[in-house]
Amino acid sequence: MQRMGMVIGIRPERIAEYKRVHAAVWPGVLAKISDCGIRNYTIFLREPENLLFAYFEYHGSDFAADSAKMAADPTTQEWWKLCEPMQKPLETRADGEWWAGMEDVFHHD
Repeated sequence: MQRMGMVIGIRPERIAEYKRVHAAVWPGVLAKISDCGIRNYTIFLREPENLLFAYFEYHGSDFAADSAKMAADPTTQEWWKLCEPMQKPLETRADGEWWAGMEDVFHHD
């Protein structure tokens, strides 16, 4: 299992909408997340900085392949089209990233 953390900005005028759509995530999106080996997925909001922090645990063996499988899913693509205008990617993110990856520097069970 690999712990993953990612961060992205959120447009302040879209926070209420983001919360509303995430209160009822589409079943097909949730199924694809699970199908791609992702468990314990949580998104946190930090205001007033307007940052979203995502944490999840990856239980697969090839994150790149599972990420590509998720990106190819039509339902997930529609979900992303809904959510992406609400988000504001960090200028410092790596090439090819939407959510910026984070380094795991400490963990305690």
